Amino acid sequence: MTARDPILLSGIRAAIVDLDGTMVDTAPDFHVAINRMRADLGLAPLDIETIKNFVGKGTENLMRRVLAVDYAADQAEQHFDAALASYQRHYVAINGEYSSVYPEVREGLAALRDKGLRLACVTNKPLAFALPLLEKTGLRAYFEIVYGGDSFPRKKPDPQPLLQVCADFSLAPPKVVAIGDSSNDALAARAAGCRVLNVPYGYNHGQAVHEIDSDGIVSSLLEASQLISA
Repeated sequence: MTARDPILLSGIRAAIVDLDGTMVDTAPDFHVAINRMRADLGLAPLDIETIKNFVGKGTENLMRRVLAVDYAADQAEQHFDAALASYQRHYVAINGEYSSVYPEVREGLAALRDKGLRLACVTNKPLAFALPLLEKTGLRAYFEIVYGGDSFPRKKPDPQPLLQVCADFSLAPPKVVAIGDSSNDALAARAAGCRVLNVPYGYNHGQAVHEIDSDGIVSSLLEASQLISA
């Protein structure tokens, strides 16, 4: 099964929204921090399209994908700790400076909230990076709960973070919809028993969003809000 034209989702009481590639275009931040890290290691810079294809499965995976451009697996592991420390230092310094909120994100979140839905942000980004970014972009106030990629032993596409939100909200998973840009969000939602909508403008590891098994593709969070009925 693949993504299809979105349908009206009824009985929804809460939404779990992804961050990178769904609410905020953070690829320019990744681009700057990664290339500053690569300069520290004496490596040539990467273009932003290459980096976009590496985003989505957490910082550790991102570092390994970036190092794999230049090193075999065993060599990459030897450089991993230094690369991760350098990247984290540079990312903290520029977090949010080069990023931008996608169109209709604020309007969509406001519309969801006005419908009475409870909102959570679940991202694979480390919480220490996610919270400052949400604050800087003015999005933090929309969410009761924010979980990062290091909030639990397992991150998306594992369903654990989504199931925890369902428990926090005391809601059965079918009453919760996940909204994200990648297969990570859809796989986690399907495994948790939640509904899922995908936006087409994010990263999705370089794969076509139409190949994702979801309840539909929406052009924006505002369109998502128009298809969700409590």
